[in-house]
Amino acid sequence: MSDDVIERMEVQRTIKADPAAIFRVLCDPEGHVTIDSSGMLQSSTGEPVTGVGDTFVVHMDREALNDYPLGLYDVTVSIKTFEQDREIAWTILGQIKPQIGHVYGYRLEPVDEGTLVTSYYDWSEIEQSWKDANVFPIIPESALRATLGILDRTVSREARASS
Repeated sequence: MSDDVIERMEVQRTIKADPAAIFRVLCDPEGHVTIDSSGMLQSSTGEPVTGVGDTFVVHMDREALNDYPLGLYDVTVSIKTFEQDREIAWTILGQIKPQIGHVYGYRLEPVDEGTLVTSYYDWSEIEQSWKDANVFPIIPESALRATLGILDRTVSREARASS
């Protein structure tokens, strides 16, 4: 067994849509709720993001994971990376101090079949106290994969509705 510490996960899926259609979903607070496979994201408040520093609120339910009895709570999604139709990433700001510092994101690359979407989850720069708690990753790789499947379904549904 390896002693290497894993602090980042990436999963990929090709989605038969152009990057702009996918990016629209990822910029929309309700898009985050729609594609969430964990069941924690319940609803959102805020406008679609347009750049680094933009924020929106997500109303959460930790009972979906059944790991910590946090119940209902809110977090603020703060955009850290924003490259139109190419990459978006954010960190989560919540009530817990110190802030955790984990990052979620998506990279989009046009390919012949549509867009290669890379979903990533990085906790390499979290506060040391969180590293010591040994609770990461909070979301398993399977959830990242499932979210890409839901993203694919969501973008396909929106494309059908607009045609």
